[in-house]
Amino acid sequence: MSSKSSILRILEQQKGSHVSGEDLAKQLQISRSAVWKAINELKKEGYQITAVPNRGYCLDPSSDRLSPEGMESYLTEAVSVGNIHVYQLLESTNVTARQLALDGAPHGTVVLAEEQSAGRGRMGRRFASPKHTGIYMSVLLRPHWSAEDSLLITTAASVAVCRAVEQTTGKSAQIKWVNDVYLEGRKVCGILTEAVTDLESGGIESIILGIGVNFSTALADFPEELQHKAGSLFEKPPEHLDRNRFAAILIQEVMALCDTLTSRSFLNEYRERSLVLGKTVQVLPFGKHAYPAKAVDIDGQGGLVLALADGSKQVLRSGEVSIRGIFEGDC
Repeated sequence: MSSKSSILRILEQQKGSHVSGEDLAKQLQISRSAVWKAINELKKEGYQITAVPNRGYCLDPSSDRLSPEGMESYLTEAVSVGNIHVYQLLESTNVTARQLALDGAPHGTVVLAEEQSAGRGRMGRRFASPKHTGIYMSVLLRPHWSAEDSLLITTAASVAVCRAVEQTTGKSAQIKWVNDVYLEGRKVCGILTEAVTDLESGGIESIILGIGVNFSTALADFPEELQHKAGSLFEKPPEHLDRNRFAAILIQEVMALCDTLTSRSFLNEYRERSLVLGKTVQVLPFGKHAYPAKAVDIDGQGGLVLALADGSKQVLRSGEVSIRGIFEGDC
């Protein structure tokens, strides 16, 4: 770990308190000059650090820049902070995670970005990613499950997001099949799962789980066409809760559910949080005409079970549904 990284870790752990340059130098066995140099590098990166004579350096309590060092104190030993990579700007965290996968990065590698220039949602849609207000994250998974079980990743991730939201906001989040998370009637999260296949075997070599959460994005920062339905977890986050803490909780919830994926134990919670079950929805299949149906269940593979007008049932594995009359416009 570099001197800069070590100093940031200490400042994050004691955010809001002063740490003397002498103490930092002694702890890290480096010179006072090296401490000063590292502090200035952190300031250039945007960290709000003040220096007070005879008291030392202090990371402002309102500092909310994502970093592995800022997440470390919230992570358990089950998640390696060394596998967390934070970038200021990426085209897409999924694109970078895919490249890391091809380069041999291990299971559980996490990529986060403060901003995405070309964030993507399902069906090639753009995912708005204003800087410093969201959690734009991709998790690299090396599946030990069957291809059939791997289909449950998106379903499990939706539950993981809801758990993280509830732990941090105290509010109950809901899921619109298959991959959108809503809070108080507005979409706060989208999930995009992509597979990297082994060309020789044809099997799944890795899975890239992309999660985008609107943490504190102002309504005006969303594209105009999304302002009627997009929302954020917070208008202004409380002082005790920053994005590092939320990201750490979310990473742990994702990894915990992936460890128990094949048990399908999370499916009951997914059903309980569903926005669509028991409602008549408009089914929007890819490349086909929309039609109405009643959503009656989520099956063991995360498929949406529909009751059709003729009395028959259908399981939807892909496509989208819209709940008319619940939200303004399409969901």
